[in-house]
Amino acid sequence: MGSAELSCCSLVALHELSWAEVVGVVCQPDRPQGRRLELKPCPVKASTADFEVPVLTPENVNSPRAVEQISALRPDAIAVVAYGQILRRALLDVAPIGCVNVHTSLLPAYRGAAPIQWAIANGEQETGVTTMQINDAMDEGDILLQERVVINDDDTAGRLHDRLATVGAALLVRTLDRLKDGSIEPRPQDHGTATYAPKLTKRDGRLDWSQPAPRLRDRIRGFNPWPACSCELPNKPEAVLRILASRIVAGRADADPGEVLGAEETGPVIQCGQEALCLTEVQPQGGRRMTGSAYLRGHPLPAGLRLA
Repeated sequence: MGSAELSCCSLVALHELSWAEVVGVVCQPDRPQGRRLELKPCPVKASTADFEVPVLTPENVNSPRAVEQISALRPDAIAVVAYGQILRRALLDVAPIGCVNVHTSLLPAYRGAAPIQWAIANGEQETGVTTMQINDAMDEGDILLQERVVINDDDTAGRLHDRLATVGAALLVRTLDRLKDGSIEPRPQDHGTATYAPKLTKRDGRLDWSQPAPRLRDRIRGFNPWPACSCELPNKPEAVLRILASRIVAGRADADPGEVLGAEETGPVIQCGQEALCLTEVQPQGGRRMTGSAYLRGHPLPAGLRLA
């Protein structure tokens, strides 16, 4: 059961196993996408084109009809990776081994919808993948296996996502293998130390220049590619500049947060609450991604202007 790009590595890994068979795939229904709002399949459904496997796309996976269809496949275990719907008790009881979830954090840290993004945005130096037995509560099931992953200084959410997808697929295979032979001892989570990673909104990407430069740089990395950090250009509140990459540089004690200090070879320099940021990759509204220096050639930002 999976829908997002993150799920595809796990599906391929399970399909290639010699000791197990994927008896079915459950994913979200086709949704309108793009400017023309054409119906398109989710990444997992699109990736099943080369697999001879039944694909179910229920609007409500907990409906009696959906539970009946999944039960008819007689699964020993259900692997759940970024599926997009909460599973209720009737569905959790379908497979004898249970429902095994792949979560991209070291639970109980960063429970919720956006663990990759918030781990980077909060300046964490390490994250990982957890496999757990799904229960009736959100991300609170017993831990099966975990693997730690270092967050590199230049990681964006997109880059870390791709690494964790590969790590998660391998961890899922090991988990199912050990569940099959009974060598895993599930361990309860410490709910008292849990932290949360709520679903992102576009509002999360708005930069507050009064924050220290390291914190803003982490948010820029963590929210790339979506929702992407942004600011409003001076005297043009309708013009939004997306900021995709930056580096920390020296600020100026007498400058206000958001003030343009000038430019370096790689882009404009903006004062923050502490230190400053050089904007090395940006995207103007309705335009393409470009380096900070290329942006300045067509959109000068004189020193003293204030970004909002």
